[in-house]
Amino acid sequence: MLRLLPALLAVTLAAGCATAGDEGGGETGTGGTGPITFATGRDTTAYLQPLLDRWNQAHPAEKVTLLELPEAADEQRAQIAANLQAQSSRYDVLGLDVVWTAEFAENGWIIPLERGLFPLDRFLPPVVETAVYKDKLWAVPYTSNAGLLYYRKDLVKKPPRTWAELRDQSREITKKHNIGGYAGQFLAYEGLTVNFSEAVQSAGGEIVSRDGTEVTFDPAKGRVALDFLLQGLREGWIPKESLSYKEEESRLAFQEGRLAFARNWPHAYGPAKAELGGKLGVTRLPGLDGPGSSTLGGANLAISAYSKHQHTAQEFIRYFTSLENERRVLTEGSFPPVWSELYDDPELIERFPYLPVLKESILAARPRPVSANYNQLSLVIASSVAKALGNPSPTAADDVAAGMKSELEEIIRTQ
Repeated sequence: MLRLLPALLAVTLAAGCATAGDEGGGETGTGGTGPITFATGRDTTAYLQPLLDRWNQAHPAEKVTLLELPEAADEQRAQIAANLQAQSSRYDVLGLDVVWTAEFAENGWIIPLERGLFPLDRFLPPVVETAVYKDKLWAVPYTSNAGLLYYRKDLVKKPPRTWAELRDQSREITKKHNIGGYAGQFLAYEGLTVNFSEAVQSAGGEIVSRDGTEVTFDPAKGRVALDFLLQGLREGWIPKESLSYKEEESRLAFQEGRLAFARNWPHAYGPAKAELGGKLGVTRLPGLDGPGSSTLGGANLAISAYSKHQHTAQEFIRYFTSLENERRVLTEGSFPPVWSELYDDPELIERFPYLPVLKESILAARPRPVSANYNQLSLVIASSVAKALGNPSPTAADDVAAGMKSELEEIIRTQ
């Protein structure tokens, strides 16, 4: 998620620089108390400040200050990384995109946390995986995310479970109603990496091993995944304008009636429901032979290795990821929570009917490669796929798949 993940929170500890094998700034949770900062991307739903106010009322000597960072995830990362490279103590709690755990831990920018201090056994298991690197817990899950297929109930009799069904329905609807069939996020950025990773996974493959040490990308399965997208572009049921879509563009295209199907994150549900009402349907992403596999998104909370108030930062994270506040994350912020039981709550399901489908999607989702060089891996994937999509010829998938594997292997070798 990339970009629409709730945001990067930053706070710093009075500890020295650590490595993934070093405890960093002393004993976990004993680094001092006092005021802290909470740096995050711009809060577009205004749900954060009331949660911070509750903490401040109960902890007048350990107040938290919200620091809003840029809205775009890559800009957030750059600002946080610059702060940590300078060993600044300005940030205390860091809200990390789930793909940054390995990089921040490997660079010694965050400290390991004691598992027993957090109710991880009540969180969704795949979400907990995103906070672990080299068998240590480096952050606490805060929000989760998984891709969903949005569709028009008034145009679709039965939601597709396979790519073939999606293709057939999209072609029919495009011809009959003169609107686009399907689109995701196909601009050359992190969103395209996510969409392609989901296609590879949904074809039975993967790109990099779970531990990030080996390129396991099978060019044959890569060609199948690429062909799914290329065929749509050649046949017209994936509109060419979708090559410029990020999350917001695809959301608007769907809810404004220009698409019958759209892949997007759960944040798109509220606006689409307000616009389409009973016409809105949500299901799991389709795959080659049945329901597909989403890429896991979300945000985790970590503690800066340079914070002077480490203990307060830890206690704030415990408060902020509590069951009560995770409920508010959903009801007031519209972000997917990490507590498993919230997805089974009848009252919440009545208000957010997509929760059971989202839970299935998260449990079937896979994290992106665990690598300190994740940004380089993502750049290679997105640029390679964009090259193929820009020239959707019958041979484009063959031309790109083998070259992509070679470039990925070079990055893994040098990390």
